[in-house]
Amino acid sequence: MMSEQEFLGGVTGNPNDLALAIASLPATGQAFCLIGGLAVNHYVEPVVTLYADFALAAPGNAAEVLRAAGLVVREIPNSLNAQLPGSRLRIQITLDRRYGAFPARAVPGSVFGVATPVACLEDVVQGKLWAAPRPAEGPQTTGYDRLLKT
Repeated sequence: MMSEQEFLGGVTGNPNDLALAIASLPATGQAFCLIGGLAVNHYVEPVVTLYADFALAAPGNAAEVLRAAGLVVREIPNSLNAQLPGSRLRIQITLDRRYGAFPARAVPGSVFGVATPVACLEDVVQGKLWAAPRPAEGPQTTGYDRLLKT
């Protein structure tokens, strides 16, 4: 039977990219937690997504830490976007200050077999509400959507 990490690796193209990002982030010296679609996996049956979103208490040296781990990092307003060459998993570190308190309330979790702090349920829901499109504003874009347009 396939492990959770092997399953994610089959989707993303690399079985270790999520684990690599999670193992790298403590070197920032900042508390962090998983947010977004993958964080939902801690609370419900698995949801497959190609985005791993994280909140850091403060951005600090996150870009350098991710680059040192072998990820290609693009710095754009409000986020760091990183990807391991050859992988389809897109790692996004939000720099939006609204998420800064999320790591302090994070719970221990495991997502696709990788141990990681996960935003508490209330914070996961709040983050999803912040990310939801508002009809008056038109469609929302992610950092990756903006990258594709450049």
